[in-house]
Amino acid sequence: MTPRATTYRNPVLDADWSDPDVVRVGDDFYLTASSFGRAPGLPLLHSRDLVSWRLIGHALDRLVPEEAFAVPRHDCGVWAPSIRHHDGLFWIFWGDPDHGIYQANALDIRGPWSSPHLVKAGKGLIDPCPLWDEDTGEAYLVHAWAKSRSGIKNRLTGHRMSPDGAELLDEGHVLVEGDRIPGWFTIEGPKVYRHDGWFWIFAPAGGVESGWQGVFRSRSFLGPYEHRVVLEQGDTPVNGPHQGGWVRTASGEDWFLHFQQRGAYGRVVHLQPVRWDDTGWPVIGASGTPVRVHTTPDLPAQPPSAPATDDLFPGGRFGLQWQWTANPQPGWAVSHTRDGLRLTCVRSPDVRDLRLLPHLLTQRLPLSCRTVDVDLQLDATTPGSRAGLAVLGDAYTWIGLERGADGSTHLVHRFAEPATGQERDATHPRPAPSASARLRIEVTAGARCRLYADTGDGFRPSGQVFAATPWRWVGALLCLFAGAPPGRRSAGTALFRHFRVSD
Repeated sequence: MTPRATTYRNPVLDADWSDPDVVRVGDDFYLTASSFGRAPGLPLLHSRDLVSWRLIGHALDRLVPEEAFAVPRHDCGVWAPSIRHHDGLFWIFWGDPDHGIYQANALDIRGPWSSPHLVKAGKGLIDPCPLWDEDTGEAYLVHAWAKSRSGIKNRLTGHRMSPDGAELLDEGHVLVEGDRIPGWFTIEGPKVYRHDGWFWIFAPAGGVESGWQGVFRSRSFLGPYEHRVVLEQGDTPVNGPHQGGWVRTASGEDWFLHFQQRGAYGRVVHLQPVRWDDTGWPVIGASGTPVRVHTTPDLPAQPPSAPATDDLFPGGRFGLQWQWTANPQPGWAVSHTRDGLRLTCVRSPDVRDLRLLPHLLTQRLPLSCRTVDVDLQLDATTPGSRAGLAVLGDAYTWIGLERGADGSTHLVHRFAEPATGQERDATHPRPAPSASARLRIEVTAGARCRLYADTGDGFRPSGQVFAATPWRWVGALLCLFAGAPPGRRSAGTALFRHFRVSD
């Protein structure tokens, strides 16, 4: 039996699991998070102790509308989902700021999940959360607004919803008007609950980097709602403790999972204790400020675990941690029975700007200092074909192999700055006669990345240190890719082996 740890340390998820929400079903806890424009979307994580989590699948195989996500839309797509369990089904509701509010459901958390259903069409409808009132049988939905699409912000709107989650039954009512609360701005990310005779809405405000977590309560769904700040940075280093979900264990302990914005690392996830004061309001963390170290939840001990990062690509398959930068097409990854990931050098006019390519495989950049290694064999002989390992964001850098016009292969290291459409060499290309290389990225504090390569004579550093950058809402990504210039014939493939992330 695993000894029960006496304390845990935040963050409990040390990578970009943005806008987390959580639900308990029996002795199991399930978490989902924003996946934006990557596919598959809506990651599903499982835990039994709220501290150790494993990635067990995704609820969304392909982004919808499919044609809108045939190309990368890094900051669009799936925003701030809510996960619930009701009437024997798992439910996830999410907002797409350009299309509306969707939901999907499943009997089993591992699926199959229903096709996405558009509950309400419209621009700027984000952060939806459903509530089924077990006492009355009524169903409700609360959502926020994206000003960039709707011209509205700092407002929470509530609807009556059909019990089957298929449609909203009214035009909506303003439940919280943030402009009427002195000092409050950018109220978003609502999570709605029924507890102790009250309707509760947990919602952050003040912006992701410097805001706070608020709570609203009312005896009636339609309000009026009173409010309190229940979690803020105070004198801790946890900036803008923001948006998350409340969950109660089977023994009656209350916990809150929320994110913290960490620049290029994205939004890492913290676990906070919750108690209720004499007036019935929740108090989160240490009297309203985040804890860094705390006594573990009173739950059965579990072996330490974390979402997978390493991948040996057994049988030519890649693990759940990988996502494409758009809806995938057949043939991007070539099926085979050996170990190793074989990617097609997909032909594209945008081959020299990775930010525009849909056929990139990505995973989250880890918060702690790590070393990333992968072996690469460039089998494609088409001039201009290339493959490599990248750190991808608003700016990016990559190191890998490229086939020259004369058929020779070179080790190349390139980068691109924000708002530029063309990469530049970070160092002079050098011969790679075997068309193979071991590639490495050392990630140190501040997401500073030093790139290395070994073409047979040991690892050698390449170019200058690169400071990883996020997208607007998404942290930087580790990336494997293969590509080639436009043409009609197949350009060939590249083989990746032994992807490892080590301390």
